[in-house]
Amino acid sequence: MKILITGGAGFIGSNLSLTLQKDNSITVVDNLLSGNTKNLESFQGNLITDDITSMNLLKSFKDIDVIFHQAAITDTTVSDEKRMMEVNVGGFRRILDLALRKRVTLVYASSAGVYGNGKCPMREDQELSPQNVYARSKLLMDEIAIKYKDKIRIIGLRYFNVYGPREGYKKKAASMIYQLAQQMKASKNPRIFKYGEQSRDFIYVKDVVDATIRAMKAKESGVVNVGTGVVTTFNRVIEILNEVLGTSYEPEYFDNPYSFYQDETRADINRAEELLGFKARYSIEEGIRDYLTTMQNAK
Repeated sequence: MKILITGGAGFIGSNLSLTLQKDNSITVVDNLLSGNTKNLESFQGNLITDDITSMNLLKSFKDIDVIFHQAAITDTTVSDEKRMMEVNVGGFRRILDLALRKRVTLVYASSAGVYGNGKCPMREDQELSPQNVYARSKLLMDEIAIKYKDKIRIIGLRYFNVYGPREGYKKKAASMIYQLAQQMKASKNPRIFKYGEQSRDFIYVKDVVDATIRAMKAKESGVVNVGTGVVTTFNRVIEILNEVLGTSYEPEYFDNPYSFYQDETRADINRAEELLGFKARYSIEEGIRDYLTTMQNAK
């Protein structure tokens, strides 16, 4: 199968590219603003370093069967609404147009950010309340996608809090698990917002790749959560990191400066099981242990 992956040198995109290349012909396009070619050191496919918001997509990608759209600004603290909409929504419209013209399946990255501080567990059909421009861009993408669900197979994946190998180049936008582990490995107390009882539905990137590939063969179009359905507090994350690292660092608490902060995220996973046949395999303890083993082996 001939597959196009936008943002394929980024975090989820690179993990997806390296997994799919075993049985498919993969073309990655990435402008390398938040991705890095080091994420693709074992990649055997075709890498195009260009920007989907300006390149000639029809001319560049003449023969494809499936598109995985991962390219986006993923830093939730970016406040430039014009730039966010041009890249995330504008880029998506161009990729959607390509999928429509080629009549191919489109799987794209949405976000749990669209739920804001909504009721948990978060269901795909509940009232949405995005709290920042990143989340609003993802909601607009979902609303656009729904309009074309009967023309092509189009699946939006509302990723919850993804962590795992190859996220380091996201820098401050990398997961809190990565940030905290780096602090502790540098012999520093891990810093978290007061008082560490905020909780997240953390999902390991290996599970996310599994869900994303399953979406390629989904029974029908739709928007679906990709999470574990289980929440973990930041205090508990630090406990697990201490257990795995063999350390005993205490958290250092500080005030939360963000008004749009989500206190809890937890996915309702029923739709994912129904539409994708997906259920996460890694517990938070198993995922962190596997991740830190990967970090150690990468040294």
